[in-house]
Amino acid sequence: MIPEDLIDVVKQALREDLGSGDLTAALIPEAQTLQARIISREPGILCGQPYATATFAAVSEQLKLHWEVAEGSAVTADQVLCQLEGPARALLSAERCALNFLQTLSGTATAVYHFVVLLKGSRTRLLDTRKTIPGLRQAQKYAVRVGGGHNHRLGLFDGILIKENHIAACGGITAALSAARSLAPALTRTEIEVENLEQLEEALVAGADMILLDNFGLESLRQAVQRVAGKIPLEASGNMGIHNIAAVAATGVDFISVGSLTRNLQSLDLSLRYF
Repeated sequence: MIPEDLIDVVKQALREDLGSGDLTAALIPEAQTLQARIISREPGILCGQPYATATFAAVSEQLKLHWEVAEGSAVTADQVLCQLEGPARALLSAERCALNFLQTLSGTATAVYHFVVLLKGSRTRLLDTRKTIPGLRQAQKYAVRVGGGHNHRLGLFDGILIKENHIAACGGITAALSAARSLAPALTRTEIEVENLEQLEEALVAGADMILLDNFGLESLRQAVQRVAGKIPLEASGNMGIHNIAAVAATGVDFISVGSLTRNLQSLDLSLRYF
């Protein structure tokens, strides 16, 4: 589950923060050591341990960490998540980058978890989108998995999703699907977006492998599910939120994609305290 670009992402975060060196940490005697705790200030799902651990290790191999809570666990307010000990300069220099990763990814995993809870008892799976923070695509998709969701395609290179503008540029749904089959016949699944039941019918006739139902009302979703009858997967998208995800799932769609999982980010409130 650990993203392959983790070390590169951590190095980049440290480069932009430390630059040529931590001027403030240099005020502290080099031999001084400190002990610290990472504490949650609100309930949520803990995510980002591999990133925080790699951040501290990149600054100093002498830093020792002991996680009190497993990755993906629910945490409460004022709970101790991690114990740290080591050179004071290194702890202070790595603190902000490590917390940035933990707070951002825990916030993502927590948002996902709230949606997943509402889908319990249904057959519908929650998907993320490409609406991620630049440079943190794999990290946020990792957090989606930790929170209980599922990943859509990673980028534009590992799957075909024909959307409204692609359809217009290709000259229609049938033409777009024909072009996709010619371009990438080895792909196991080509998905196309439709905006109404008439377009759904055209996509079915043209041989779509998966269909995204964009901004369909509940009744239209039910009709689409009935028409397809399980022959290919259906994904619902557009204006999906806590307020309606359970009702959308009840229509019988296979997937619901939610852009706000990674776009409308609210970091989990965590802090690092020395003692």
